[in-house]
Amino acid sequence: MKKKLYSGIYVGERALYNTVNALVKESTFMDGESPLKESKNIEVSHSVFKWKYPLWYCHNVKVHDTTFVEEARSGIWYTHNIHMENCHISAPKQFRKSSFITLKNCCLPNALETMWNCHDIELDNVNASGDYFGLNAVNVKVKNFNLIGNYAFDGGKNIEIRNSKLDSKDSFWNCENVTVIDSIIVGEYLGWNSKNLTFINCTIQSHQGMCYIDGLKMINCKLLNTDLCFEFCHNVEADITTHIDSIKNPYDGHIKAKSVGEIILDDKFIDPTKVKIEVKE
Repeated sequence: MKKKLYSGIYVGERALYNTVNALVKESTFMDGESPLKESKNIEVSHSVFKWKYPLWYCHNVKVHDTTFVEEARSGIWYTHNIHMENCHISAPKQFRKSSFITLKNCCLPNALETMWNCHDIELDNVNASGDYFGLNAVNVKVKNFNLIGNYAFDGGKNIEIRNSKLDSKDSFWNCENVTVIDSIIVGEYLGWNSKNLTFINCTIQSHQGMCYIDGLKMINCKLLNTDLCFEFCHNVEADITTHIDSIKNPYDGHIKAKSVGEIILDDKFIDPTKVKIEVKE
């Protein structure tokens, strides 16, 4: 079926409400909420959204080479099966309760409270800046992702991240089934209260990082300026190729490191016989 073409300047609430099987090209959406609400099977290209709630309750959407300015906040909620490529998204609070989301070659310089309660997400070559990215996100695959923002992926499940850089305090809290590969993470209190966290070939800097975790694997990782780590962790298997400033009270497991500045094993809280720490130097 041939798609109907829309191109122009649109003003007013619900300007193209319930648009179906359409190509929206070289258009600007001015003042007016929810311009494409309840639309289906649409493609948006080389366009600009300048007001709130542009893509709510939509299905089967492709967006490329398009800009969402800061005022286009809370732009994509309750939308399912959306693919976005080469987009600049300056508005905060994008993506809520949406699913099957793909972002490729996109920039989100104001990603505050973005990607909340969403599932089946793929990010490739995405740059984002903002706190609370990916709250309660489920089934997430990420590569070449650069994030500056605290509290990332709180409450997330089934997350895989590759070749990425996260400058993020309190990232991966309350998570389950997270794997991070060939990545750099900088931020305090990494991974608390989580279950089944795996880091492979990662470089991590974290004050009191990796604590209160049940099932922690670290394979061929570097810990830089990292102290008081592994506190009250169960099932720790850590192979660290660098010096660790200090280790504090892991419940049980096997930790290998190049060297350790201080080992704190307090009989009042743990059974030290259940913890094996190997120092290579």
